[in-house]
Amino acid sequence: MAELSDWLGGAELRVGHTYLPGDRWSNIEGAPGFLDVWADWRTHRADRMLVLNVPMLERNEEGLDDDEVRELLRQGAAGRFDHHFRALAERLVALDVPDTVIVLGWEMNGTTYTHRCGPDPQAWKTYWNRIVTAMRAVPGQKFRFDFTPSRGRDAIPWTECYPGDDTVDIIGMDAYDQPRGMSFEEQVKEPYGLRAHVEFAARHGKPVSYPEWGLFRNGDNPAYMKGMLAWMDEHRPVYNTLTDYCPHGVWQCDDNPRASAVYRSVLFGRTGEPAAEPSPVPSPVPTPCPPRALPAARGAVRARRAAAAGRLLAAGPRRLGRALARREALHAPGLVVAQPLAAPPAAGPLRSRRHRCAPFDGAAAPCPGAARRPRPGRRPAAGPCAGGPAAAAG
Repeated sequence: MAELSDWLGGAELRVGHTYLPGDRWSNIEGAPGFLDVWADWRTHRADRMLVLNVPMLERNEEGLDDDEVRELLRQGAAGRFDHHFRALAERLVALDVPDTVIVLGWEMNGTTYTHRCGPDPQAWKTYWNRIVTAMRAVPGQKFRFDFTPSRGRDAIPWTECYPGDDTVDIIGMDAYDQPRGMSFEEQVKEPYGLRAHVEFAARHGKPVSYPEWGLFRNGDNPAYMKGMLAWMDEHRPVYNTLTDYCPHGVWQCDDNPRASAVYRSVLFGRTGEPAAEPSPVPSPVPTPCPPRALPAARGAVRARRAAAAGRLLAAGPRRLGRALARREALHAPGLVVAQPLAAPPAAGPLRSRRHRCAPFDGAAAPCPGAARRPRPGRRPAAGPCAGGPAAAAG
């Protein structure tokens, strides 16, 4: 992380972003030991923010068919899974991170995840509202909920999945440089694209975010990089995260030198002061404090996470790849570094190339940041950076 900060001219880490495993309900509830180190990091300074991606269903990446997904969404809409989300909310409050930003059911307009919206949009929206209601009912909570589709129409127009203003605090968008041959200007103008996103958010009085973005189908594309950075300068997201492994990245991926030069030149030396949000939210960002050193992870937490890493390694490459894809990340004023399950935020010897970049709370420009698993049909399925661990990035 220190190397990444130096590469960008110095930037204090201020936002932590991690993803709950979606394999089973016990992990979606926030299994003991998984969130502790992130809570410790968040509470060490008042100006930090914790962002947490939360799956809406277990077996979230197991390729369930539409009929099974439809039935699960309807069970969720009827309240069958409420207790899992109450447990998660209670866990976060107990860890003293009641103001966590919850990215719930992300990329619901696609086909990658079990928590997708397409098989039954009405049940999906009802289920989202039940989850938010259950989590907000926990005493002491101050959560903000981030509704984040992928850019464009995908499998279903994402507007058909929007659950309503009462249960959404931030409207995000994951926006990679694809499909091949589409310019950044076209990505802005396309149906359900970048312009539609910010206009929709404005109509609903919500701030925006860009949890995932980066290079992709058009290779080393400095025009896309310039366009996205300028777009975020203009629209001042709560945070953004650039995926920083091949083919998407700009720091650890050597395949994109021109886009990397653009990214670094725009962000070099920026500190990313918070900007006022366009509408009131349940949990305003605290006043920043002077920077302090990041504390070392507690020995017990480190031991538990090391043991978990050993179990994953023993389970074989497929499970390890999925675990790394869960994208534990640390953001700076626009800066994020993802790490595998074994490494605490303080940095350790085992690290992943799954990193992304993100600006903090409407920073004047974005920052470096977290990770991303290749999606079936949308990302390369092979190659040294497609799914396995590698060097650190940001």
